[in-house]
Amino acid sequence: MVAVFRLRVSCLLAGVLVGLLAAAAPVQADDATAKRQSVLFIAIDDLNHWVGHLGRNPQIRTPSIDRLAAMGVTFTHAYCAAPVCNPSRTALLSGMRPGTTGVYNNNIDFRPHVAPELTLNSHLRRHGYFTAGAGKIYHGGAGRREEWDDYFARRGGAPRNAAAAGDLVNVGGITWKALENADDTAVIDYHTVSYCIEQLEKKHDRPFFLACGITKPHMPWSVPKKYFDIYPLESIQLPPFKEDDLDDLPQAGVRMARPQGDHAAITKAGAWKQAIQAYMAATTFTDGQVGRLLEALKRCPHKDNTIVVFWGDHGWHLGEKHHWRKFTLWEEATRAPLIWVAPGVTKAGGTCDRTVDFMSIYPTLCDLAGLSIPQHVEGQSIRSLLADPQAKWDKPAVTTHGYQNHAVRSERWRYIRYADGGEELYDHSQDPYEWTNLAGSAELESVKKDLARWLPKENKPAPSADRETNR
Repeated sequence: MVAVFRLRVSCLLAGVLVGLLAAAAPVQADDATAKRQSVLFIAIDDLNHWVGHLGRNPQIRTPSIDRLAAMGVTFTHAYCAAPVCNPSRTALLSGMRPGTTGVYNNNIDFRPHVAPELTLNSHLRRHGYFTAGAGKIYHGGAGRREEWDDYFARRGGAPRNAAAAGDLVNVGGITWKALENADDTAVIDYHTVSYCIEQLEKKHDRPFFLACGITKPHMPWSVPKKYFDIYPLESIQLPPFKEDDLDDLPQAGVRMARPQGDHAAITKAGAWKQAIQAYMAATTFTDGQVGRLLEALKRCPHKDNTIVVFWGDHGWHLGEKHHWRKFTLWEEATRAPLIWVAPGVTKAGGTCDRTVDFMSIYPTLCDLAGLSIPQHVEGQSIRSLLADPQAKWDKPAVTTHGYQNHAVRSERWRYIRYADGGEELYDHSQDPYEWTNLAGSAELESVKKDLARWLPKENKPAPSADRETNR
């Protein structure tokens, strides 16, 4: 038995080593590689659909993100694979949904569950791309450094985040700080973007995959005071809200809302407007960093041959449904911006209202690069929608939060089924804030049945020690 165990361990280690070597060894560039388009891959942490061009919140100021949207195709209904940083990013970058990997929460290390050769950056690197990155791409940063040609290391003098500049306001765990006498260099995102600008301004002898991970508006919402000043408190508008919003939910939904948690603390402290001000200030700071990237792209020697894909890893509640943060299967936690600029494919000013999820990003990049889509990738290319935003598309978006909790979002409906069998159904043509749960309506049984066809079939249990969601 000992000999057999040792043999199995040796085989496992050998398999891991092969994967690492495959990820670490790029293919030499050839004529076909040289003709491929480069990729600027912009990932934003905790950015919900409060961006100007999407129109969800008329208060917000995001001129640079709106400018990027006008350059290509923006998806008005794009959804994350999971409303939590780690599983969302793991799914997008591995091509495998949370139920396939078992990576559901922030406290699960994705690396034992995703072989190195399967990731998007490894796949592109193996096909001749120069892969470089900075900031938060995987949960925690680079993921595995050996899968990149270069990755930005924090430079001396740049704070890890702006919380270092002073004591935070902390209301029930929701944290922010208006940084007095500070400029953008006080925030690590500025330096992340500076590294990416340096890469854009270089002349590369092979196509590049440049990943820029901006952490704001992730908490703490600590940015220079000038961004807070854009949003005077007296002008802040609260999101639409109903006191009895949770009364028609199953218990699993109420537990996700945590009504006695963050929202109770925020409202008791009378800090709802202050918290929204801080979130919008951090969002507009982030927009400024996107603007710096776009200006650098204009100067880039490869600007006419570079794809831009911009995405937020999931949404964020700011009091809707008595909830703050992500960690739910509702619209606010699952919807985030998605913008594509693909030279020769997209046209400026395109808007697509089809429901898509971020599992489409990996296969679409392969499609645009002329690469085969790996068999393990579960999403589908949306190249047809990039070329024609009104093209037929009959696939809904699917989001998973924890083991066997899923949401299916079509253009009209959101259907949620929890692990305990609890259900929610919302008609977005009449109820954009999901105030009326229709799951108990006998007339809508056929709607639920049709949407249920898209629920993930594979639901791998998480490791027993890691089944609670990090908050």
